[in-house]
Amino acid sequence: MVGLTRRAGGTGETGVITARSLNRSTLARQLLLDREPVSTTDALRQVVALQAQQPASPYIALWNRLAGFTPGDLDAAVSGREAVKATLMRITLHLVHAEDYRTFREAMEPTLRGSRLGDARFRASGLTAADADTLVPQLLTYADRPRTAAALQSHLEERLGAPLELSAWRMLRQYVPLWHAPAEAPWLFNTRLSYVAASGRPALTDPDAAAAGLRILVRRYLAGFGPASVADVAQFSLVRRDRVKAALQALTDGLVQLAGPDGTVLYDLPDAPRPAEDTPAPPRLMAMWDSILLAYADRGRVIPPAYRKLVIRMNGDVLPTLLVDGYVAGVWRPADGGIEATAFHPLPDEAWKELAAEARSLIAFLADRDPAPYRRYDHWWTKGLPAAETRLLPGD
Repeated sequence: MVGLTRRAGGTGETGVITARSLNRSTLARQLLLDREPVSTTDALRQVVALQAQQPASPYIALWNRLAGFTPGDLDAAVSGREAVKATLMRITLHLVHAEDYRTFREAMEPTLRGSRLGDARFRASGLTAADADTLVPQLLTYADRPRTAAALQSHLEERLGAPLELSAWRMLRQYVPLWHAPAEAPWLFNTRLSYVAASGRPALTDPDAAAAGLRILVRRYLAGFGPASVADVAQFSLVRRDRVKAALQALTDGLVQLAGPDGTVLYDLPDAPRPAEDTPAPPRLMAMWDSILLAYADRGRVIPPAYRKLVIRMNGDVLPTLLVDGYVAGVWRPADGGIEATAFHPLPDEAWKELAAEARSLIAFLADRDPAPYRRYDHWWTKGLPAAETRLLPGD
């Protein structure tokens, strides 16, 4: 249970929160205690961002969270540019509400600039950050409508009068504020990449905009993932801890401070939900790279430590997981005849029954798009995964 007390001489609160209450707080804010009857765009604002380098994953993530969600709901949001996909937190692809993009991108500017324009592969091309500042507006003007990656690179090389190494071009492309342009079904985004200039251009190289953006991003992160520590915010965003500390300091008077299970100081919004630790948590079949698996320095909030390396692989792949009682209990993949579920420890019959119901719903959800969206990752199963039990959960 959570106990909160007023902090002497301050406007915030202090208290203690258990590990299970932290888990339930994450599930509540990530819409995983119940499928919620909210719109796709409202859900995107609530969950902050959906990691999106695998095309099907944002769809499956929203299927896990929303009542009555269909692939067409996200298609409409993407096609209408209400939801956009771009390089943001952790220097990887996320799907966010279009109205959040500019602020989030400004918050991430120092990280993206340092990691992309400071990368040895970019510098080896002979280009400098100052050169990039000249080239970015030209690229954005050219990308006033969807352009393929090859077309953008050719345009850049014409400006430079020389070819550019692919790795250097990739660094620059990830820095430029570009959105991924939607492609054809099944999932609107695929490996044939096209880009379009972001509307509502973020301010680049502006420290004040970056600081203001980070304060907003930190507050939104706490709303979607809190309570959380400085290290958690830094892990979610890949922003330097000193910048995170400064943002939290600026927000301190409006925040609650809690002591985590190990005594770590956790920050939160005063009125954010912190359910009791005995709150029921229904089983879920989570998407690859689901945000709850990656949003914390302490992955034990959702992933038992013994299972971390089984689901987060050395190359960065994050396997689709079974969530049972709020924690990762195994992995799943589509298979002939249904969903193959591999449990890392014995599960009660009731959990298997509920997972089977989830599997039937997921199979129906995928049927008209791609029944096996993660087939290219099957090699992780052939290399062997420890299993207390493996079951085929049929779609019938």
